[in-house]
Amino acid sequence: MSQESIIDENRAYWTRRAPGYSQVNRLELRTLSRRLWLETLEGQLQSQFPDRAPETLRVLEVGTGPGFFAILLAGAGYAVTAVDLTPSMLEEAKENAGPLAEKIEFLEMNAEALTFADASFDAVVSRNLTWDLPHPETAYREWRRVLRPGGLLLNFDANWYGYLFDEEAREAYETDRRNTAEKGMEDGNIGPGFDVMEDIARRVPLSRLRRPAWDERVLTSLGFRVDTDEEVWRRVWSEEEKVNYASTPLFLIRAVREG
Repeated sequence: MSQESIIDENRAYWTRRAPGYSQVNRLELRTLSRRLWLETLEGQLQSQFPDRAPETLRVLEVGTGPGFFAILLAGAGYAVTAVDLTPSMLEEAKENAGPLAEKIEFLEMNAEALTFADASFDAVVSRNLTWDLPHPETAYREWRRVLRPGGLLLNFDANWYGYLFDEEAREAYETDRRNTAEKGMEDGNIGPGFDVMEDIARRVPLSRLRRPAWDERVLTSLGFRVDTDEEVWRRVWSEEEKVNYASTPLFLIRAVREG
């Protein structure tokens, strides 16, 4: 199966998932998650650009999905461009943004082949995307290209499908399923089409690699200064997420483009 076909399969899968995934983002926008995530994002941006007002910073969200990060940042005054491979996700994002949609530039675009000019953005942000890419190193190279020197990359991700390749990870994943059921919580890893996502996950490269060590190595080779935060999930996840995904904790890769 070619890598190009994985891109097509991803587009088809996320087209089907768009309404349900959008509901998850709408819940985040209505709950404590909104404040926790905005504090995290702004803390990172202000740390890197202490003397810059939000409206002077151009931020690109790659893989915006239903628009969560784009909405948070636009609401805080940042100049936001948001791209996604899937048109239906972009439609959900525009609807979720409401009046803020006029302040966000939404574009259909492949994360591995951005059409922006070099050094177009001060920051690139992404969540739960890189694990799903057929060419993640190509994506990182593109994200570096569109960042200005001194620009900031914030990538939040997890080892979501390591259980497909590791027995210990599988046992931990099954424990998450039992704990979620016992607590009467909705299980985010059970539902129509999840077998399709698992099939894609078996064929993309990052599912079987140890992260964020891989990301740190690649980004350093591309000319980034890299820090990782493997405890960020404790600060941004809801209690339901902490139970659902205890075996796959979210990490943050913070990378500054040098040169």
